[in-house]
Amino acid sequence: MWFRSLTLWVIPFVSDLPTPRSGKNLPASVSPLQLYLQEISRYPLLDPEEEYALAVRHFEEGDISAAHRLITSNLRLVVKIANDFRRAQTNLLDLIQEGNHGLMHAVKKFNPYKGVKLSSYSAWWIRAFILKHIMDNASQVKIGTTAAQRKLFFNLKREADRLIAEHDHADPAMIAKALNVPEKDVIEMQKRLSGPDISMDAPISEDSTLTRENTIASGETPVDDVLATEETRQIFAEHLTEFEKTLTGRDLEVYQARMMSENPLTLQDLGDRYGISRERLRQIEARIISKLKEFVREKGKLIDV
Repeated sequence: MWFRSLTLWVIPFVSDLPTPRSGKNLPASVSPLQLYLQEISRYPLLDPEEEYALAVRHFEEGDISAAHRLITSNLRLVVKIANDFRRAQTNLLDLIQEGNHGLMHAVKKFNPYKGVKLSSYSAWWIRAFILKHIMDNASQVKIGTTAAQRKLFFNLKREADRLIAEHDHADPAMIAKALNVPEKDVIEMQKRLSGPDISMDAPISEDSTLTRENTIASGETPVDDVLATEETRQIFAEHLTEFEKTLTGRDLEVYQARMMSENPLTLQDLGDRYGISRERLRQIEARIISKLKEFVREKGKLIDV
């Protein structure tokens, strides 16, 4: 919702801001970045008194022209911060554009009575928008969805290099301890960052029509195993029915109440019914189980149960 609100807020003057341009129809000697830097150099910087007066006008009156002046005077700050993240993404203009969104959001929320400079306040939002852009575009697979993942995304390599310099190695447990994150998150992030994204529809080789998706196990139990298990279950059910016919008296009652019931009675309940101890009932139950095993073995259908 806040991003929609920001978009509506900047519509009246966003067309007046310099926009990073592509390299089409530009002189070969001038890059899009150079052209953008020339454009923003036209906007003069503000002294502290001017900045404060404009911020008060926007904060109290909603003056859009004041907000426009505050934004354009800080476009150089966006370029400076975006340049710090250049190693994370080759297209600096994309980072600048995201940083400009952060700057506009900062100006919209800025309260001049808090005693904080606009540049200091804006820097936080500029970095936040740039970092989010980097995470959202680092991979087609969504990463950085938790605090631990975001910490690992930006600090994993640096922390690993530090540990290697100090200890000659850096395993996931050491990195997890240093960054105070779960070890499994370190292992998962290492896997995500270790290689490029691969399409599951891509062929496994240039001369093959077999795709990578076709080579991945489904995770489901094979049909023949399902059928074999069901057949074994049916055979065993038949054995139980036959075995039950060999029992009589108290053994049959214990078998039905303890071994075949969906809600088996406790040894104490059966002991109270027959007036015997729980230990005696346990012996009876063990004898029935022994008879059942022998019965199944004699049938020759199962080696053991």
